[in-house]
Amino acid sequence: MAKALDNVKVLDFSRMYAGPFCTMILRDLGAEVIKIEIPDGGDGVRTMPPLTHGGESYIFINLNRGKQGITLNLDSEKGRAITQELVRKVDVVVENFTPGVMDRLGLGYKELEKINPGLIYASLSGFGHTGPRHSQPAFDTVAQAMGGFMSITGFPDGPPTKAGPAVADLLSGVYGTVSILAALHHRERTGEGQHIDISMQDCMWAITAIQFAPQYFLTGEVPQRLGNRQIELTPFNVYPAKDGSVVVAIVTVGQWQNLLRVIGREDLLGVEKYATQVERMKRWQEADALVEEWTKVRSVREIINTLNKADLPCSPVPAFDEVANDAQLLSREMVIEVEQLLSGNLKVPGSVFKLSKTPGDVRYPAPFLGEHNYEIYCNLLGYSEQEINKLAEDGII
Repeated sequence: MAKALDNVKVLDFSRMYAGPFCTMILRDLGAEVIKIEIPDGGDGVRTMPPLTHGGESYIFINLNRGKQGITLNLDSEKGRAITQELVRKVDVVVENFTPGVMDRLGLGYKELEKINPGLIYASLSGFGHTGPRHSQPAFDTVAQAMGGFMSITGFPDGPPTKAGPAVADLLSGVYGTVSILAALHHRERTGEGQHIDISMQDCMWAITAIQFAPQYFLTGEVPQRLGNRQIELTPFNVYPAKDGSVVVAIVTVGQWQNLLRVIGREDLLGVEKYATQVERMKRWQEADALVEEWTKVRSVREIINTLNKADLPCSPVPAFDEVANDAQLLSREMVIEVEQLLSGNLKVPGSVFKLSKTPGDVRYPAPFLGEHNYEIYCNLLGYSEQEINKLAEDGII
């Protein structure tokens, strides 16, 4: 089946999470991704636990499935010359070094666009390539903190808290992908390439500010941590049950009225102080108490069954193992198997891209270090086997 990004070639210099997640999405959609790694050890994620019984990093496999892996020493003059040869053959370059590194190597956008004017060059970094903090290195938690996300995450009486997954890394990868797709569309119309500058801090601020900036800009009040509450909706929280916890999420007037009927509080129907979200938010403690009084004496199953019958948004709070075996996710092939050469069959996340004509496909193994050296250097660049062997002897690949 044809893929949406067939015939798009990506040269991937990135490592760790953000850049590889961006190029993983591009590969999922059909692009050919050539992952460049240093000959000595490769991407640092290759050794990151947990390891499979074959000694491979499970996280590396998740981020790099289906990519073609080659090695190249960018610190060498020959390695940089080979890079320029590769750049002439590709549509997209992705890198997530600290700003300035690729320029010092002579591989920044201004240099590479000279040899490939239609090149789309995506840079992902902690703070972007401009501004007073641009040269500072950053990892996910730094970006979560500096984007304002940690200041409003956690419970009021607890410390600032990061999200469980590396959301700054992964979100910047998503924004990077969207930008690349937009740039490809622009190039189709104009023939022009361009530089994409994605800041992890920008990404975290963008999603944090959508809900929390209005309070600050309208009133000057600094948003505080809310735990599992929502800043603009109530009742919208995690509530205790006899044997666990449940999520109840009430948004519309009709849902609020149905909830009152379900919990036996018809006496509050039409009461003005609870009639709208604006009024309920003034009394969120009272709204939460009404729900909690009902949930705490019932089992999770009873609560969910009752609320589902009333067509009210709700869910249990399943443990990770329950989610990994969830019938809904399994039915949508969100857990699949890939066969790794060293580690055999492994379960990995499936593709979220359920396109009717060009669906995503992630049923490919991740490469071992330098696995595709001969394929890329011979077939794409036309090197002979003897030339490739010499490059290996000289430590170039």
